[in-house]
Amino acid sequence: MRGSDPDAALYWFVRMLDGGVDPRYAARRMVRMASEDIGLADPRALRLALDAAETFERLGSPEGELALAQAVVYLAVAPKSNAVYKAYLAARALVERDGTRPVPLRLRNASTALMKGLDYGKGYRYAHDEAGGVAAGEFVLARRDARGSLLRARRACLEIRIAERVRELRRLLAPGARPG
Repeated sequence: MRGSDPDAALYWFVRMLDGGVDPRYAARRMVRMASEDIGLADPRALRLALDAAETFERLGSPEGELALAQAVVYLAVAPKSNAVYKAYLAARALVERDGTRPVPLRLRNASTALMKGLDYGKGYRYAHDEAGGVAAGEFVLARRDARGSLLRARRACLEIRIAERVRELRRLLAPGARPG
């Protein structure tokens, strides 16, 4: 699936099943791939993988395997982006290095009079009340030097026509094909 070849992904999926792999394991790996390897490039991939796993649980073998096969093909042709996965790892590393910092007072919920008296929530800017739905210039991380160092999104399709993608992938994956 990572190689973006739907035919190969489907072939290896069937080989795994034929070799005795539990289809639930394959479904679990598809859910992981939808988050780790596709992520925000196509957020629908996660829902589709979860739906395929649930369908398999309801139908079992062999009927439920078709739903898993559908997910295999979709995940193979989906655009790939591991930006969220990398950002998650970077956030974990930052917390491990930096430890726990307190939540800034203005970001804390002032749900009691005591909290309000301690200035919880004071100076908070509600993004929905701001132009464009963004509190421009507001800083909400625990560390200023962490800004911009976690998520490094790249341009990846959010919506893509599967047929066009399959044609392009087959062209690119053809023996002797060159990029571009």
